[in-house]
Amino acid sequence: MGSSEERVVAVIMVGGPTKGTRFRPLSLNIPKPLFPLAGQPMVHHPISACKRIPNLAQIYLIGFYEEREFALYVSSISYELKVPVRYLKEDKPHGSAGGLYNFRDLIMEDSPSHIFLLNCDVCCSFPLPEMLEAHRRYGGMGTILVIKVSAESANQFGELVADPVTNELLHYTEKPETFVSDLINCGVYIFTPDIFNAIHDVSTQRKDRANLRRVSSFEALQSATKTLPTDFVRLDQDILSPLAGKKQLYTYKTLDFWEQIKTPGMSLKCSSLYLAQFRFTSPDLLAIGNGTKSATIMGDVYIHPSAKVHQSAKIGPNVSISANARIGPGARLISCIILDDVEIKENAVVIHSIVGWKSSIGKWSRVQADGDYNSKLGITILGEAVTVEDEVVVINSIVLPNKTLNVSVQEEIIL
Repeated sequence: MGSSEERVVAVIMVGGPTKGTRFRPLSLNIPKPLFPLAGQPMVHHPISACKRIPNLAQIYLIGFYEEREFALYVSSISYELKVPVRYLKEDKPHGSAGGLYNFRDLIMEDSPSHIFLLNCDVCCSFPLPEMLEAHRRYGGMGTILVIKVSAESANQFGELVADPVTNELLHYTEKPETFVSDLINCGVYIFTPDIFNAIHDVSTQRKDRANLRRVSSFEALQSATKTLPTDFVRLDQDILSPLAGKKQLYTYKTLDFWEQIKTPGMSLKCSSLYLAQFRFTSPDLLAIGNGTKSATIMGDVYIHPSAKVHQSAKIGPNVSISANARIGPGARLISCIILDDVEIKENAVVIHSIVGWKSSIGKWSRVQADGDYNSKLGITILGEAVTVEDEVVVINSIVLPNKTLNVSVQEEIIL
């Protein structure tokens, strides 16, 4: 174990508005990192996991959203967790490693011996204290959280080969065309401050190559389309791949759940994973009820204290109900996210769906989907302020904000 004097900082990459287009229409009126999963903003889950790290001095969020979009959340979460959380706005995208390097002076203000780096759109149990302990044992520059996945899905991620005895990273390749390994990178890392030297070296080499400009006509054509700015450094291709096999990087394998939150469908799946985790980490956040004085609750359900749910409603499993929502008599909710100020009227049914802010679902209406989280229309999404009138059925559809549906629709995108 390390000295009790060793300090740790955590950095969470939150991206920016030019990314996350696959998350529309839910990201049209809220930054994707603040979209609620299991009743808490997406970024809240890695932040609260960081709270468990021993000797944590500071948490930084790095992205290129406007600072005002995060100001209120950063202030409230710092107060709630009693840990300083600070948002740092990039002037432009610098890449996952370049963004870290861009703010190296601030990150090193607390003289940390270790730096955690997490991606905001990752959903897992974040075994950070265990990673830190393993990282100290390995004695390398960095440790990567990894997981075993099916061979069919591995090529969607960074595949890697690790020594089965020492856990040293031997080979790393990002989204390979041919199968390399069923071990993939989870997007959660811990580094010593030496990481900044490694990033600096990449930038320097790129500047040197740019100055030489002695390339063949074919290479010139290639570089014309692929040349990256000298200060844009990617963690995977520019740092992990070259350092693999040099006794500098190691892996820590998680046997728990892990997903990437790229689409609204995956946000619904990840909301259910976090709700299930609450049973062990925050059981007080889960609703209970048997239909006598409160609604019938089945499985893992989160209900915001300000929401009003009729006692004859039946809720769950895997349901998250946000602030000021109103759930009417006889309503049935299964595997869904209900956002702020939504009204679900008498005997309406919502299954495998996300119902946007200020939307209204009429009496005896059904909003539902097949529940295929990977399919574009596998869940039904209602944008902000959508009205579904009485006795209307909406199946496997996406409805953009401010629409009124008075006829039933199936497998449609309503613009």
